[in-house]
Amino acid sequence: MDKKVVVCDIDNTLIVKHTTLTPRAKAVIQTLQKHGIYFGIASGRSLIEVKRMIHAWGFEDLDLLISLNGSILWDGIVKKEYQYYLMKKEWIKEVIAFMSQFDTNPMMYKGNHLLCGKLDEMVRLSTSSSKMEPVVVDSMADFYTEDNAKIMFRTSEEDTKKVEAYFKEHPNGKYRAFKTQSTLIEFSDDRVSKAYTLQKFCDLHDLSLDDVIAFGDTSNDNDMLMASGWGVCLRNGSEDTKAIADEITEKTCAEDGWADYMETHVIQPKGW
Repeated sequence: MDKKVVVCDIDNTLIVKHTTLTPRAKAVIQTLQKHGIYFGIASGRSLIEVKRMIHAWGFEDLDLLISLNGSILWDGIVKKEYQYYLMKKEWIKEVIAFMSQFDTNPMMYKGNHLLCGKLDEMVRLSTSSSKMEPVVVDSMADFYTEDNAKIMFRTSEEDTKKVEAYFKEHPNGKYRAFKTQSTLIEFSDDRVSKAYTLQKFCDLHDLSLDDVIAFGDTSNDNDMLMASGWGVCLRNGSEDTKAIADEITEKTCAEDGWADYMETHVIQPKGW
């Protein structure tokens, strides 16, 4: 498989959520870089958090980091950050009003903080692993004092499905809803996606999306997998992502499915 770029979602794709990169996966990344293949991350996490995470894995930098589902691109080749399409504060207010009919906990990245409606067990777990500081807002209005890349809502699996289905049936041309976990629904500017920002990176370096192999596990990865030359879903991925993928890994993320796939389909055939 001749590709020039490998880009990978983090949680439940490259690593099991709240764990670290395995030595096997790290060795695969280093082998790719040694042979001139760009390697990058595409995540819903903030850029601060992603950079902190890759440093913990033992990497000074990677070739590209797509964060906040595509609102931020870090071009590690030229060491430059790009920002795309934020949600307008009035849209955030509108979304909060809509989501008030459900039992939810809204969350938003702001610098090194995670704003939240309440400090529940999921927020404690998330901020502990990410080294983000949780801040409980005084009122919902604190979420829409300024434009932001996205707002997230932790809710039940049933309500997550309801919200995602509603916005698929009622697109508004401003923002969209998509699930990133079975109990997490996120809202971003309708123009933003991991695929959009991956295309921007390719444009900057005279590459084509056909040169990319992309890996993901759930709905916010779908655009990226479909746009890339080859899109792979992890065996543990959601059914909608498996349906659009070119291939599904033989092993799950917990079984180091990404590293296994790269060894079997790229590294070993090339004799690296």
